[in-house]
Amino acid sequence: MAELNRVAKRMYNVTPDPLRLVFDDDTAGVFELSSAEFFQQEFQAEGRRVDDDGQYRFTTNEDNTAVLAGRLTDDGWTLVGRVAEAERATVGDDTD
Repeated sequence: MAELNRVAKRMYNVTPDPLRLVFDDDTAGVFELSSAEFFQQEFQAEGRRVDDDGQYRFTTNEDNTAVLAGRLTDDGWTLVGRVAEAERATVGDDTD
């Protein structure tokens, strides 16, 4: 059986506490996930970014090597990027 994605596992384990996520372009933000679950190795989650109240979805890609993030816009879901790091948010965490 294949391994679970490391970043997805961290996101799952920290939820429902706030998460500080860093994307592959080095932008970061604090997120609160309302749901996070695995379907075998596939990860799916939904939540919001605390500083803009935007709605986000997260999912692992086909080969389970990355967690992709999408944001709801007026035109539908737009790819934001790949989550490179996930950690428990601490008091005073802000966004980049």
